[in-house]
Amino acid sequence: MGHAVSSLKGATKPLCANVSAVLLVAGLAGCTVADGASLPSRDDGITDIVASTPIVADLARHVAGDAARVTSLIPNTADPHTYELTLRDVRNLANADVAFNNGLLLEQQSVLRTMDNGVLPGVEVVSLADVAANHGATVIPLVENLALDSVWLGIRAQGIGARHGGSSHSEMHLSVTDVEGPGDAAAYITGTFGQPEVFFNSRDGFDASRGYEGDTATLPVDAHTHMSWSFSKPGTYTLHLRASLVPDEGKPPEHIADQTVRFNVGTEDGASKKIDSGHYDIAVNADDNSINFVGDGGTFDPQKAVVSVPNRTLQPIPGDPNYRFLGNAGDETYLLPQAVLGKHVHGELDPHLWHNAKNAMAYVKVIRDKLIGVDPDHAAEYQQNAQDYLDELGRLDREVKGKIDTIPEHRRHLVTAHDGYAYFADAYGLDIAGFVTPNPEMEPSARDIVTLTRTLENLKVPAVFIEPTMAGRTRELQQIADRLGVSVCQIRSDTLDEKAPTYVDLMRTNAESMAECLSSA
Repeated sequence: MGHAVSSLKGATKPLCANVSAVLLVAGLAGCTVADGASLPSRDDGITDIVASTPIVADLARHVAGDAARVTSLIPNTADPHTYELTLRDVRNLANADVAFNNGLLLEQQSVLRTMDNGVLPGVEVVSLADVAANHGATVIPLVENLALDSVWLGIRAQGIGARHGGSSHSEMHLSVTDVEGPGDAAAYITGTFGQPEVFFNSRDGFDASRGYEGDTATLPVDAHTHMSWSFSKPGTYTLHLRASLVPDEGKPPEHIADQTVRFNVGTEDGASKKIDSGHYDIAVNADDNSINFVGDGGTFDPQKAVVSVPNRTLQPIPGDPNYRFLGNAGDETYLLPQAVLGKHVHGELDPHLWHNAKNAMAYVKVIRDKLIGVDPDHAAEYQQNAQDYLDELGRLDREVKGKIDTIPEHRRHLVTAHDGYAYFADAYGLDIAGFVTPNPEMEPSARDIVTLTRTLENLKVPAVFIEPTMAGRTRELQQIADRLGVSVCQIRSDTLDEKAPTYVDLMRTNAESMAECLSSA
């Protein structure tokens, strides 16, 4: 094994001295790995690769071949957006020589943080999507629906705050410390099944002793989330904000900035900038210690801009007792809607790069180079394994394109349960005609359901696609399809399973499913 990691694996023992009897009996030359079930170890001289997701692990195995051992933290069929690591996963990380994740906020923030903190000093954790562009990958920005009749206002964390000890896995706290105005104000996220998660509520006051337990929202750095904003009476409201950066888990927060933001509720004033449409965020920038409005029209100083809450946003408070924090059922409130339901935290770029086989090829090149760096003794094997796999992926890319080309052009409309296939559509000539929600953690709004129904009707889409692992969470799409007589077919996105146990199988089965279902009469 290479000098870069030999001190971690035990440089004084004979190379491969503790490799299992199974490997010795098999007569494998050098430190090779034939037993895929074995776990990372510091005692057997084998180079250990730990990967976050099954797809990343599969790509790594094709490069590693028999020269290194690959362990996936997230098991097949598990959702990388929500999976939480176990103690066994932490042990595996402690024995890694190099670790790979997808990045771009695909995995849970807790997973990325555990990977960074779980490896030994000097062991690199590589976020493939973050560096794949250096090897020719195409990265697509996330684009969200802006079809609203009032501003869509969220909160955002910008920058990593290196001067405060921050990193790509730090967290930002944004707190409301006081509200001035003629009535009560609140902000909340509507989660799965319509359960609200309150950001702040002036109705119950602001108690400094609660610290970060009350009236505070937490975001990963370089992420944003959507929010609903409620005001009980017309007039001008001033929110006092305080932002802090938590550099790492267990460390005290570092103060970033204080700011006030204004909302004109059912009224007007002479503000130089009125934020009344499109998508904006109250953005905390940890690099320049600022809080601004950032959105479609640019960046604006809150001292010179105001958020407009028009009279048309007035609506009754729901009877659901979960919304009693807004007031009595039936009372009216001015509400800037969240527009999409569900806690939805993401970055600026779509993380699902692998749905374009050329992007997967870029991942493979990154993995190859990093493996050669930690284990130069097997450089020739990694080079050859990678080249063989790149040739296979090149053939796969042409095969998928050929399959999609068999679909009549007027039928190349892809409708799915959530938005995760932009790379596939861009690479192979499909139109993303619609999806129920932008991500699987959201509940669809009434507007979403109506829009999707009209899309299926107007485009005469013959089939919609649902992931096998999400079958129990896609009732809305299944109901729409049943009502319109549209077929429901399978598609795979973030993980592997028995029918598609490898990345190549995933891409091939998706292409075959689309070709069959969208070509049918």
